[in-house]
Amino acid sequence: MVSPKPRILFFSPVRHALAAYEALGRVAQVELVTSTSRDEFFQDIEHKYQDIRAIYRTSASGAVAGNFDAELIRKLPPSLRFICHNGAGYDQIDVDACRTRNITVTYAPDPVTDATADLALFLLLGALRQLNPALQSLRRGQFKKDVAFGHDPQGKTLGILGMGRIGRAVVKRAMPFSLIPIYHNRTPLSDTQSGGARYVSFDELLSESDIISIHVPLTQTTRHLIGKEQLLRMKPGVVIVNTARGPIIDEAAMAAALDDGHIAAVGLDVYEKEPEVHERLLKNERALLVPHLGTHTTETLARMEELAMENARRGVLGEELLTVVPELLPRESDKRVLG
Repeated sequence: MVSPKPRILFFSPVRHALAAYEALGRVAQVELVTSTSRDEFFQDIEHKYQDIRAIYRTSASGAVAGNFDAELIRKLPPSLRFICHNGAGYDQIDVDACRTRNITVTYAPDPVTDATADLALFLLLGALRQLNPALQSLRRGQFKKDVAFGHDPQGKTLGILGMGRIGRAVVKRAMPFSLIPIYHNRTPLSDTQSGGARYVSFDELLSESDIISIHVPLTQTTRHLIGKEQLLRMKPGVVIVNTARGPIIDEAAMAAALDDGHIAAVGLDVYEKEPEVHERLLKNERALLVPHLGTHTTETLARMEELAMENARRGVLGEELLTVVPELLPRESDKRVLG
């Protein structure tokens, strides 16, 4: 008797890595969730999805059933062993609840790096040069009329808050523009890893930077890491760029500081209450805003899909996973005990 293929439930359709999706379908039963609400999904778990082995999800999957919080994790069927997230940020998933249920969570950190760093540099230069007011002036038929002067990047101090993959990639891209990079991280990096950026304290980064680019993950510790107090400690005329997560910055405080001129400009890809954007930001032309497009390219999305599906394939076939979230990796103390 032939064993049935393991079931993988997709919370979002695959749009780019179609060849990989077809290949996965040859070794697993792949299907797109049909539930249209959280309550309906909870009902479907009991019968329709009672034997799924893995879930594939993206940052847009919350539209189906909301965040993968403790309540949702508790209700997943006993057969579920893997949640394969297509993205670098996985704050929508309660990893502690998954650990309790012995569910492994994977993510897709490497594919997002270049596209997000590219967009960060675009927002940085655009905000620094005050391009958004100029674009708006042009569209109003007021060619260059009353357009404020921007600033050159050369010689400006660029503060990188969080020197993970994306932060380091931004430093690499900033160097040809003669920006002077400094950074704050949980721990200082080696000279090779830092790429010429100088390590500073959090307070020093706030007070010394002409431009601050945010690259920390969203956690309970980093939520509103930048609030009114931190904004006041920044240089007058600072430029802020955020391609990480919106709630890292107190959006209302940032909008107020932008309106009163303490912040010269912002370049934002992420927002505190997406898809909502603070009204004051929308009304202020010195806010260069894009709708969470950090990885929104055909090539990057294809690589993200491929990695998430490869983790799902490996999981249901009993092979070693490629990118387990750091919280679920064995600690060094665990390794010594097991060794």
